[in-house]
Amino acid sequence: MNLHELQPTPGSTHKAKRKGQGVGSGWGKTAGRGSKGQNSRSGGGVRPGFEGGQMPLQRRMPKRGFTNAPFKKEIVAVNLEKLNRFENGVEVTPEILLEAKVISKICDGVKILGEGNLERSLTVKAHAFSKSAADKIQAAGGKAEVI
Repeated sequence: MNLHELQPTPGSTHKAKRKGQGVGSGWGKTAGRGSKGQNSRSGGGVRPGFEGGQMPLQRRMPKRGFTNAPFKKEIVAVNLEKLNRFENGVEVTPEILLEAKVISKICDGVKILGEGNLERSLTVKAHAFSKSAADKIQAAGGKAEVI
């Protein structure tokens, strides 16, 4: 059996109702929408959650809890393996990472994570380091400095 031979089980599909195709179709004239009113018009109907003017449930419920969203710090993560593109002895800073397009923006800080291996001896300056990243940088003969 091939994909082009697949067919639905007989009786499982139905012809679509062709609405608005004349009086003889049984779905002509108003096309099942009734005569007048909001829902008979094109673009008619009410938005989700609308309760006919009654205060909607979502607005009746009290607000609860605390959100820290406005104060959230956005930290950009960089894996160690991405630092292999730099030459030995280079001082890698967030600005250099931005220039080399390793990161797209600095945000509130850059954190170096320990994913992958580092084959270069680099001085890496960042806002934070994971423990494994700092260990791997030192093992490769480099330095991890917190800004």
